[in-house]
Amino acid sequence: MKQPYLAKLLFLLLFVCAGFTGAFAQTGSVSGRVVDEKSAGLPGVTVIIEGTTLGNSTNSDGTYSIQNVPAGPRTLVISFVGYTTGRIPVTVTAGQNTAVPSTTLNENTTLLNEAVVVGYGTVRKQDVTGSVTSVSSRDFVKGQVNSPEQLINGKVAGVQISTSGGAPGAASVIRIRGGSSLNASNDPLIVIDGVPIDNSELRGSSNALSLINPNDIETFTVLKDASATAIYGSRASNGVILITTKKGISGEKVGVNVSSLFSLSTSPRRVEVLNGDEFRALINRVGTEDQKSRLGSANTDWQDVILRDAYTQDYNAAVTGSLGTVPLRVSLGHLNADGIIKTNNLKRNTLSVGVNPVLLGGNLKVDANVKGSWIDNRFVEDGIIGSAVSFDPTQPVTLNGSPFGGFNEYYTQDPTTGAITLVGLAPTNPLARLSQRRDRSTVKRAIGNIQLDYKLFFLPDLRANLNLGYDLTRSNGTTFVPAGIAASEFNRGGVGNFYSQERDNKLLEFYLNYSKDLGNAGRLELLGGYSYQDFLRESPAVPDLRADGTPASPNIVLPVRSQNTLISFYGRLNYNFKDRYLFTATLRNDNSSRFAKDFRAGYFPAAAVAWRVKGENFLANSTFLSELKFRAGYGITGQQEVFGNDYPSLAFYNPGENTVQYPVGGVFVNTLRPVAYDRSIKWEETTTYNAGLDYGFVDGRLTGTVDVYLRKTKDLLNETDASAGTNLSNRFLTNVGSLENRGLELGLIGVVAQTTDFNWSLNANATFNRNKITDVPNPTGLRVSGIDGGTGNRISINTVGFPVNTYYVYQQKYANDKPIVPTNANGGLNAFVDQNNDGQINEQDLVRYKSPNPKAILGLGSNATFKRATLAFTMRAYLGNYAYNNIESSRGNLNAFLPTNPFLRNTTPGYLETGFTGEGTSYLLSDYFIQDASFLRMDNISLGYDLGETSNIRVTAAVQNAFIVTKFDTADPEKFDGGSPGVINNVYPRPRTFTLGVNVNF
Repeated sequence: MKQPYLAKLLFLLLFVCAGFTGAFAQTGSVSGRVVDEKSAGLPGVTVIIEGTTLGNSTNSDGTYSIQNVPAGPRTLVISFVGYTTGRIPVTVTAGQNTAVPSTTLNENTTLLNEAVVVGYGTVRKQDVTGSVTSVSSRDFVKGQVNSPEQLINGKVAGVQISTSGGAPGAASVIRIRGGSSLNASNDPLIVIDGVPIDNSELRGSSNALSLINPNDIETFTVLKDASATAIYGSRASNGVILITTKKGISGEKVGVNVSSLFSLSTSPRRVEVLNGDEFRALINRVGTEDQKSRLGSANTDWQDVILRDAYTQDYNAAVTGSLGTVPLRVSLGHLNADGIIKTNNLKRNTLSVGVNPVLLGGNLKVDANVKGSWIDNRFVEDGIIGSAVSFDPTQPVTLNGSPFGGFNEYYTQDPTTGAITLVGLAPTNPLARLSQRRDRSTVKRAIGNIQLDYKLFFLPDLRANLNLGYDLTRSNGTTFVPAGIAASEFNRGGVGNFYSQERDNKLLEFYLNYSKDLGNAGRLELLGGYSYQDFLRESPAVPDLRADGTPASPNIVLPVRSQNTLISFYGRLNYNFKDRYLFTATLRNDNSSRFAKDFRAGYFPAAAVAWRVKGENFLANSTFLSELKFRAGYGITGQQEVFGNDYPSLAFYNPGENTVQYPVGGVFVNTLRPVAYDRSIKWEETTTYNAGLDYGFVDGRLTGTVDVYLRKTKDLLNETDASAGTNLSNRFLTNVGSLENRGLELGLIGVVAQTTDFNWSLNANATFNRNKITDVPNPTGLRVSGIDGGTGNRISINTVGFPVNTYYVYQQKYANDKPIVPTNANGGLNAFVDQNNDGQINEQDLVRYKSPNPKAILGLGSNATFKRATLAFTMRAYLGNYAYNNIESSRGNLNAFLPTNPFLRNTTPGYLETGFTGEGTSYLLSDYFIQDASFLRMDNISLGYDLGETSNIRVTAAVQNAFIVTKFDTADPEKFDGGSPGVINNVYPRPRTFTLGVNVNF
């Protein structure tokens, strides 16, 4: 079934190779010499023919020669670390050598003059005063990347990116310098081509970012400290990610790029459970005669039954260049990705159009962008892995005579009436759940803007910028489960539900920018602006229907319409004195409709200074030290993103629960109930202190950054208990509590080797973050992170003086290095430490122990080039993080696999070592299940090769999730957020993906 993919690839290779063999038959050669300012030859300089992969490096005397160059006008691009880039026009004559006069490269730290995108503009890298990191497309993670944020995973110090699982387009958790909130959002603000996007939960899509085609992205810029982010004030407490998409280039000939990727994904790690023979042996040893009789004769690996080798096809085509004086880029993309769990699939079609002409004699710059996507999903249930882990491995997948489509299920049938009854609480056949359930969605998204930047003719130092943007989403989905299948929908006659959602995000921004060179007095830049952004979300009434379309309940369901608006004023001052002393100050005033009139306004100031020591006279001529700059910054940012509530300050009503209904005309309808609220709720505020050092050595061959920071958040948007009679619920959202993050970030980029044929660079980063709660309303702490295996149990607690989500557990006792099994008979006294020596085990004996947050995050990337071949890899390590093994705690005990009901469940090999019975709720809270989840993961290894000096064909091979090294061997340990941070349970396995690709330039 999958062999046609290889056939397509081979056909494409043969076709393109044949085409290019003829296209470049008329060729010549180019030769020359590159020297420095003292006319000494420069070895290892890269010389390429612009728009092609043809090129070479200079020899020890600075000479170079490039063969088989297509005849006609060409441009040489000459580049070398530590020097300006040269562009030399040449005319190549067929069959002859074109000699180029000696080219002089001037010494200049090129990287320092690169433009870095910041809020509402760009600055030279050497002028940056805040903590800003930029990653361009040449440094992105390679291979099959389905969602944009994965392009920079492991590339930026202080940025933690973890997917929620291995499904195509799975949601990612992005944290910049740890989380600053408890109950409000910890997600960064994401701005795409100047449009802050709505990154909240989107119905019909597990990841709103997956609607963006990663192939259209040129750069990621991460703003981390308050001096860099405060210009975005609102929602900037968790950092800002600026995404810039690829553009056309003025004067460039129109070119076409076509790429295709074919991928195979497998499941490298599975949850460890007993196989059929092991399970039979265990039940025959510890089970009753009745339980033994329920054993089957099969040996079924239920995870193997629902998992598969999955294939992905990813096609992209882009036209880039200039039509006359109008630079443009148009791209199309198609992705068809199967998940490694059967029936799971993601299809994405994308269109991106960008034009950026310069008009009116260079005074008016226009940047117009439109990005559209159409995604079709077929989802699988969140708990499907849990079903496969639990189902009896001695049972076959199918059973003759089964009324459930032939699938083996737990049921009883009345011999007289033939009525079928499911066995209560029994697991259902996981393959049946996949095959008999259709959960599909279609999501359409359009993001676009037009930005006009006009240099006033009567005052050329003053620019006016108008940005009009939108982010529109339309989603709908259906869930269909036929009547009569052995799932939770059995007794209700199946499911035939549908849903839809519309999200409209509109943006209007206008600012003035005044930039003036003051001569010996320095350079001054002033910016002042206004921003209006409105978010509207609507969902129609969605009835609860059976498979045949009849109502499953008489409840009247109301439509949902929610809206919030941000109106802002902002200003920034940049002052540069002699390229040595830099100062930045910003102020933003945000007004959020989520808060009452008296509390609506938030003021967010920031200031930063930098001393560029390299610019001082005593270092200006240093060839060893290419950069040295000290930075310091302070600022305040805000937070108003509360989950699922745009009106926390208003009194309003919600539909009541189904258990609270009132008869109206013979039909029971839901009542309306008042919602708890706080009239004086206001902005959550985060104050950040940052100090940094930027350095470079040996003409920029070794560059790096060091940052230390302290972030203090107060007036947390936090749920707390309400005193009796003071509000409309026992819990409500208000401003209470505080926490802090402090950390150290290190970044290093080094050119290890640079010769004629071989170039090698390394990128390393390290993050050390510690957070601590400094105030909460409840002095004993707030219990969080629900777990399976009991009712209402929570494994973590938020307490003053401890990290967020610290585990709250009993201290396990051991004998002969094995945990002592707790029993109800002694209340756990024999198994757990009696912390207060009162002769009993209860909540007074729980201790705060370990945290799901890593103490260190390390990233390492390598990129090596040898002649026409490249080899790159990216790896990450998370150290010092712990996870609660809910797989082991909920399944690795006697009560779990030998329930009182007439069925059996599988268990883990851990039971054979511990013999846990599962008696008492204290068992689930043992620190035995808090396990070291540190890991080293090789995210990506990629190999590329250019097919011949005269062709524009590049082939690549890549492996993603190549391997992981960890002590946590029950399942994949990477889970650091979500509803229950640090709890490992029903996680979709992360696949190992092998990719073969072709990239062709015309």
